[in-house]
Amino acid sequence: QSPYQCTVCRKSFSSSSNLLQHQRSHATKKTYKCMQCGKSFSRISALTQHQGVHRGERIFECSNCGDRFTRSSSLIIHGKTHEGEKPLVCTQCSRHFNRASELVAH
Repeated sequence: QSPYQCTVCRKSFSSSSNLLQHQRSHATKKTYKCMQCGKSFSRISALTQHQGVHRGERIFECSNCGDRFTRSSSLIIHGKTHEGEKPLVCTQCSRHFNRASELVAH
C-alpha cells in the first residue's frame, strides 16, 4: 500500500507531491467531463490524458525497462517489481506476485 492517502476519498499515492496535486482536485470545480464514461476533471490536460485510456494509449512509461501502461496506477504497481516488491495479492490464499499475468495464471 502506498504511504500517502487522501483523507477525502482514501486513494493512495506513492509520493506526497502526487497526493497534494490530487487533493487540490477535491477543492476545484470539475468542469471538463469525459463523454465516454462521465468522469469529470478540473483541468483539460487531465481530461485529455484520461481519454487516452479509452483509446488504449500507453502513455505512462517505466524509466527502468521501457514498459508502457495506459494508467499511472499500473505504472506505479509495475515500478514496485523493480524494487523487489510483489504488490499483487491473491484474494484466495494471500500469495504475492510481481505481475498480473502470474496472478491470473495462479
